[in-house]
Amino acid sequence: MPDVMNLLERLLHQTAVRHRVLASNIANVDTPNYRAKDIVFSGVLGEEMRIAATDPKHIQPAASSSGNGSVTNEESQLWADKNNVELDQEVAKMTQNAMLFEAGVTLLKRRIQMFKNALKTS
Repeated sequence: MPDVMNLLERLLHQTAVRHRVLASNIANVDTPNYRAKDIVFSGVLGEEMRIAATDPKHIQPAASSSGNGSVTNEESQLWADKNNVELDQEVAKMTQNAMLFEAGVTLLKRRIQMFKNALKTS
């Protein structure tokens, strides 16, 4: 079993990095020749985050392609100014990323509260 605290720390770090990348995309929505960037999360946190398919009817997770957590350029159709940032997609990604961050913070708070409760009773 992986160390949950370290896993949550890595999750929060990765979501913070992705937030900066997505914010940069939004800031450059009108910049000519700017290419949108993103962070590929698959594999960033390792096998600890992989959901196990316990039944043959379960959907199998896709194989991770470039899951090293590095910033990648997104390949999508270019606008007339050779910019490929789509504001609505970037806002949706940022919202999803924020929800993942909040879930990580909530889990971390609960984990810390468990330790506090254990110290009070001992």
